[in-house]
Amino acid sequence: MKVWPIRAALVIQTILCLAHLFLYLTWRHFGWSLSPIGLNTLRIALALLSFSFIGACIFAFRVVHPFVALAYKLAVLWLGFLHLFFLAAVTAWVIDPVTLLLSKPDRLAIRAHLAAVLLLTVLILALYSLANARIIRTRRISVRLPNLPEAWRGRTALLLTDLHLGNVNSQGFASRIARMARTLNPHVILISGDLFDGLADKPLDLAAPLIDLANSIGTYFVSGNHEQFGGTSRYNDAFEPTPIHVLDNRSVNLDGLHIIGVSYELSTSPISFRTYLQDLNLAPDQPSILLNHVPHGLPIVAENNVSLQLSGHTHGGQMFPFNYLARRAFGRFTYGLQQLDSLKVYTSSGAGTWGPPMRLGSAPEIVLFTFEP
Repeated sequence: MKVWPIRAALVIQTILCLAHLFLYLTWRHFGWSLSPIGLNTLRIALALLSFSFIGACIFAFRVVHPFVALAYKLAVLWLGFLHLFFLAAVTAWVIDPVTLLLSKPDRLAIRAHLAAVLLLTVLILALYSLANARIIRTRRISVRLPNLPEAWRGRTALLLTDLHLGNVNSQGFASRIARMARTLNPHVILISGDLFDGLADKPLDLAAPLIDLANSIGTYFVSGNHEQFGGTSRYNDAFEPTPIHVLDNRSVNLDGLHIIGVSYELSTSPISFRTYLQDLNLAPDQPSILLNHVPHGLPIVAENNVSLQLSGHTHGGQMFPFNYLARRAFGRFTYGLQQLDSLKVYTSSGAGTWGPPMRLGSAPEIVLFTFEP
């Protein structure tokens, strides 16, 4: 195992332990009184829950079993609730200084009522976030590419990204996406990474509905960072006998339009990334689409005459306030159609979710591009 996943796991586990400790202290300060048995039960429950996510990930990445899948689902569901409870706890501490102006009995009563209101708010936001994550929108974008061949004028391309097929979004989720794709009837489907969640399961079983769809619609795929968790070659090799074309560091010419793919691993190395694009020797008036999972390295892409880059990865932040943190990392390229010199960039919020099956402040989507003359 590489060193960096171990370090990342240790950092995440430390944060989770501190978050659960913060919840416990907040409960003691604002919540209702508990008996000694109830207090010990709360301590044990929060201690166990603090290790549930990392523990479930370790098993889910290595073991295929219905019980493991259920444990993973419960762990990521709690992770979403933990996030909302943490925000509520912070809110409680921010409001608490106001209660110091009251008498002690009134202050204790107000704190209990405040805890009840925030608890109800968490439950409402959790239900909304769960429902919002299952409502997949279809975005329709019209784009113009330089010297677009006559054959492509009026044609459509469907962008799918960040489905995260695995223990949470399984084959049923893929079937739903496939049904939506059939309704839209695009000329080509482009999958820009994180199709899988990196779990130890049979990828062809999970992606079977999309493979069936690819028999009638040209489908092209590049790997994302989550494919690395399960071994990128494992997924790419699995697609070899299927009609889904893997474009990791490859390109194809479709009726005069160049579809270029770059693997996540290569895109993170600026020197290799620039060399790869330079070797393509794209002319400024040559229409092209680059599938690049993460919206980074954009100056390199622009200087090598790519017309349009399609990305995902950001999830639009997925859960508040991470949408603001995502914008700190990727700026205006966090979401939507943007322009950098002659390069157009579309970053999708993705169709699936990572971790909690929730979205608060972002919406899942698939994107249908229509090529204008």
